[in-house]
Amino acid sequence: MKRRVVRVVAVAVGVIGWLWTAAWCPTASAEEPSTPTVLTLAEAVRLALSHQPSLLAAKGVTQANQAQVGVARSNLLPTLSLTSNYTQQTSNQYPHPQFGVIVTTSPTNRSTGNYFNSLSLQQLLFDFGKTGAEVDAAKQNMKGSELNEENSRQAVALSVKVAYYALLAARHLVQVQEETVRQSQEHLDQTKGFYQAGTRTKFDVTNAEVTLTNAQLNLITARNAVEVARVTLANAMGVPDYPIGDLEELLTFQKYEITETEALKEALSSRPDLLSLAAQRQASEDLVRSAQRGYFPVLSANANYTYGGQKFPLVWNWDVGATLSVPIFSGFLTTSQVAQARANFMVAGANEEALRQDIILAIHAAYSTLVESEERVHTSEVVVRQAQENLDLANGRFQAGVGTSIEQTDAQVLLANAKTSSIQALFDYRVAAAGLEKAMGRPVP
Repeated sequence: MKRRVVRVVAVAVGVIGWLWTAAWCPTASAEEPSTPTVLTLAEAVRLALSHQPSLLAAKGVTQANQAQVGVARSNLLPTLSLTSNYTQQTSNQYPHPQFGVIVTTSPTNRSTGNYFNSLSLQQLLFDFGKTGAEVDAAKQNMKGSELNEENSRQAVALSVKVAYYALLAARHLVQVQEETVRQSQEHLDQTKGFYQAGTRTKFDVTNAEVTLTNAQLNLITARNAVEVARVTLANAMGVPDYPIGDLEELLTFQKYEITETEALKEALSSRPDLLSLAAQRQASEDLVRSAQRGYFPVLSANANYTYGGQKFPLVWNWDVGATLSVPIFSGFLTTSQVAQARANFMVAGANEEALRQDIILAIHAAYSTLVESEERVHTSEVVVRQAQENLDLANGRFQAGVGTSIEQTDAQVLLANAKTSSIQALFDYRVAAAGLEKAMGRPVP
């Protein structure tokens, strides 16, 4: 009996333990996938396109213009309205002083009630295309806002790319400064050893200490620049609190294969802001057409069904008719509206041409910057190699006792400056390529 009780208790404990484990200790298969530690450029752009407030504002403008198309189109559709009212009124009348018509010789407080219900239907039949032109203009404005939204997307993507490359460059510069600090520390240790051996003076030790201190200060500045660049990237993505870890290594040279002629051709055919201005110009032309139709008559149909009277049962009536409205004189309103529409059309055309010229200039400047940055990348690589050789020679001369401490310090500074210039050249080249893509209006994937 005791064995049976013990066995039951053991089974119960096992079941309870299993339930506890299942409830509070989920297996590895049930765990959510861990967040990737490397933030790629594509992911950074995707986050920005989802969170940047400026894009939400641009989307709102597009939706407003889309609604405006419905407003303009509603004038082509019939309108149906129902009116119902009740009034209580008196009907006192007095004798006419000349004709002597008498209905009531003295006023009374007696009143009567009136019931009135009306169902009205109105439909525009023909207005010589005035409303149709307004609908076309609204559609063009909606198209323009959609293109402006795409232009905002490209601008956001460019800002993210620049911030991404800037953070990469800042982290590389920290590595350069860390290496400089390491080299300065080794040089100081060597100098102290030589000083203790009597082969170097106190001046050499002091100079090495100053060099190390300056390198440490530069390292502090570089690390602070990394933090600023990190915050800038998070802000460009529209998520200021995003934890940015490792980045995709993109600060390398990769030749951007395109000619200036090809870039200009793509820009003039793809730039969303230029296409948006073209749509706005077309909308202005449609509004000119709509304003000109204000000189022509408007034909509309109407139908009414009424049900009313002073007491029940009420009386019903209906009527159907057509209205032809012919403008004769409106105080030169239509003439002024046509002049205004034509002026707006002229402004839209001028803005389009001005942007077209700006694009030509922007493509030329962006392409020239790209070429210049490419040349600086190649030159900086040579300078880094030469500066490294110069430092190796200076170290050898210093250890052999024929070189000075200042000579070695200058060589370290030259190498650090060469590496900094190389990183800056790579950063400029990447930014120039991204800027050229923006100038061409290349869509954001």
